[in-house]
Amino acid sequence: MMTGRNDLVPGPDAPGSRGRSSADPVLSIRDLSVVYRTVNGDVRAVDQVSLDLHAGEVIGLVGESGSGKSTLAYGATRLLRAPALITGGSVRYQGRRMQSATDILELTPDQLTSLRWREISIVFQSAMNALNPVLSISDQLTDVIRAHLSLNQKAAVDKAAGLLDLVGIPRNRLRSYPHELSGGMRQRVMIAMALATDPEVVIMDEPTTALDVVVQREILGQILELKETLDFAILFITHDLSLLLEIANRIAVMYAGQLMEVGSAEQIHHEPSHPYTKRLLRSFPSLHGPRIELAGIPGTPPDLLDPPPGCPFLARCTEGTEACTTIDVRLATVRTSADPAHVTACPFVLPDAPAVPAGVRGGREGREGREGHLAGAAAEPPAAVATSNPSPEERKP
Repeated sequence: MMTGRNDLVPGPDAPGSRGRSSADPVLSIRDLSVVYRTVNGDVRAVDQVSLDLHAGEVIGLVGESGSGKSTLAYGATRLLRAPALITGGSVRYQGRRMQSATDILELTPDQLTSLRWREISIVFQSAMNALNPVLSISDQLTDVIRAHLSLNQKAAVDKAAGLLDLVGIPRNRLRSYPHELSGGMRQRVMIAMALATDPEVVIMDEPTTALDVVVQREILGQILELKETLDFAILFITHDLSLLLEIANRIAVMYAGQLMEVGSAEQIHHEPSHPYTKRLLRSFPSLHGPRIELAGIPGTPPDLLDPPPGCPFLARCTEGTEACTTIDVRLATVRTSADPAHVTACPFVLPDAPAVPAGVRGGREGREGREGHLAGAAAEPPAAVATSNPSPEERKP
């Protein structure tokens, strides 16, 4: 159900501003597909991805470069430009200020302007590039504030100063220009800008890229503290799975434009099911427990202009079989998991299956085990998407 054109973002006290059930997601992406049009054909950057984000939740979206993470986020907020094209799906948003759910993909330009930043904001990659080099920090913060809130210039400047207090930057830096700030301070300014209008969803696209580990940890701690204080939900995009294990409630693993596995941080860490997830976990060292040999993932992602049939990870998978070339890649509940929201796109490999060394395709015993699991999976209809509403205890990072 769409909202009317004049009531897209009602005020905080408007009728219906508390209409969303606590079990309903604040952002629901369903079967979203995005292609990049080229002279040689369509590059399928995002292929029928479904994901839910609940109020106050942190979802981590992880995958290597080119997996479609940023395209998914920018497609969901309609920030993509040609040659990108959304070819299917829906993105339904229902914040606490909304009277009813609205499909972002059906909004007019004016409605999008009302929704962006007021309801959903983004911390873009590379703060130095995202900030305007010829405008002061004050000008850039007040521009956002006055575009979405009914405040005069003095009130907007006061609010901008308060935002800098919020992220730990001295107020006198309002007069500074981006090149006069350190990398960490620029990133904090971007976070302050994203929170300027009290949005309910904040998309963070690799917000700590190119920062040293000390500054990175400080900023991550600040993000989590602000989330608890201001009660917004986060879609956190990164290459760093180890980071997400620390801060996320749930983690979605993406590869070649599709979701490979979705589960809680605990499940992804201790009960990974998809071979790609397992390989990612073996690519960084553990601070505890026995030493293990680190291993990269040989090969390269598939050409999304002409993707291979079946599982897109097959060419790099050490546990693949011929059956992997014919499967319909979709998320299904991990059969050994007690949580139906722990889903995987691989119907063959169980979480407790031993890792197969690189270069080995698995022996007869491994194939039989996987084929038996496939038969069991076929007897039970899979869950279509990963949807869960974590309890307050589960939301604690």
